[in-house]
Amino acid sequence: MELQRWEVAGLGHYSYLIASEGAAVVVDPRRDVDAYLEFAAARGWKITHVVETHIHADYASGARELAERAGAELCLSAHDQDEQYSYQFPHRGLRHGDCIRIGGIELVALHTPGHTPEHLCFLLPRQHPAAPVLLSGDFLLVGSLGRPDLLGAEATRRLAEMLYASAHGPLRELPDDTLVLPAHGADSLCGSGIAAQPLSTLGRERAANRFLNETDRDGFLQRVLAELPPRPAYFARMKQLNAAGPPRLGALPGGRALRPEPFRSALEQEEAIVVDLRGPEEFAAAHLPGAINVPLGRSFVSWAAWVLPCDRPLLLVGAEADEQQEAARRALVRVALDDIRGVLAGGVPAWQAAGWPVETLEPWEPDELSAHPSALVLDVRSPAEWQTGHIPDALHIPCAELVERLSELPREATICAVCASGMRSSMAASLLRRAGFSRVRHLAGGMGAWQKRGLPVVHPA
Repeated sequence: MELQRWEVAGLGHYSYLIASEGAAVVVDPRRDVDAYLEFAAARGWKITHVVETHIHADYASGARELAERAGAELCLSAHDQDEQYSYQFPHRGLRHGDCIRIGGIELVALHTPGHTPEHLCFLLPRQHPAAPVLLSGDFLLVGSLGRPDLLGAEATRRLAEMLYASAHGPLRELPDDTLVLPAHGADSLCGSGIAAQPLSTLGRERAANRFLNETDRDGFLQRVLAELPPRPAYFARMKQLNAAGPPRLGALPGGRALRPEPFRSALEQEEAIVVDLRGPEEFAAAHLPGAINVPLGRSFVSWAAWVLPCDRPLLLVGAEADEQQEAARRALVRVALDDIRGVLAGGVPAWQAAGWPVETLEPWEPDELSAHPSALVLDVRSPAEWQTGHIPDALHIPCAELVERLSELPREATICAVCASGMRSSMAASLLRRAGFSRVRHLAGGMGAWQKRGLPVVHPA
């Protein structure tokens, strides 16, 4: 038996390929499925099965397309019947205890509801002398369990109770040396306080996982409901998409390099959104009017899903190297932002050379912000960061919530966005500018620079 893992940084998503005797199964594949096909073909393996642990909320699934392209059997949970989200395309339904044979091995489906009602884990029984393997999806994560609130407030307690039953049910018979391979790691919001390690053992989780070793039911429910992480607005859209079946992706979209003239035409005629992939300093110096600054980096995919509209074409600026362009496009389709029309050839300098206007975003240094006490300080950090200390009289709206909460901001005010270092505040400032706020700045160097200057900080009770 051979096993290969893929990671999508920023989403903390893990997918797996397990091969035996020339046959292979892929578990929880990402949207762009070419990597699995190429990996198997290079080794002469045939992908015979594609399985998913549940209907995912944080990324667009590639299971349906991979099964079609590989000629594989698509195996999904049959415990989705009469639930809020259910699979709406042909597949083989798996129930608790059902088996899938891949070459000389078997995967056994275990129904582990709680994160979602239909959730399955897949157990690879002990292969002497190797330990059993549990592909635990979003149910059992390293140091955590999957969040139970993805179906809304009314269903949250019911799912939390299911999560408790699953934690003290199907896992009980498995030995401590069972290798735990989750679908998510530390970058993910599918659970609270997920550890950075990509794998664990059941014995380690029994000893150290604060949820798994909570035997008191009421204590478990209180803890799991108190520690829910922020829930991205795009999660509901992704659940609907994955239940219906994402459209076939085929080739990666957006590969055209557009000269300034056709780029401008697409921008004006199709009401496209310009996504500027450069860092805050380059964006501040010159950018296309109305551009949204989402710097290309490890967190790009998650921030793109949080702040970019799903119903508008996208045009990319700032990725000059081919590998940067491809990385951005792959990240976008992984969260179903598929309508990518192309990349501006030559970047902002080519736009300027064509004689068209650019905008600037002048940052404030800490002393400048301190000298403008009438400015509204908009802190866009996370709630946990806010609790560590903030600028006096600041308004706290996390960057991920800004688009939905614009009505809370006075349009006549001078607004200075603040984050930890300057990346999120640049993104927030660009979102405000695009929404029509004209007097917008952001704090250069963020709270780190503010505190280095010894300027006042308020620590919440």
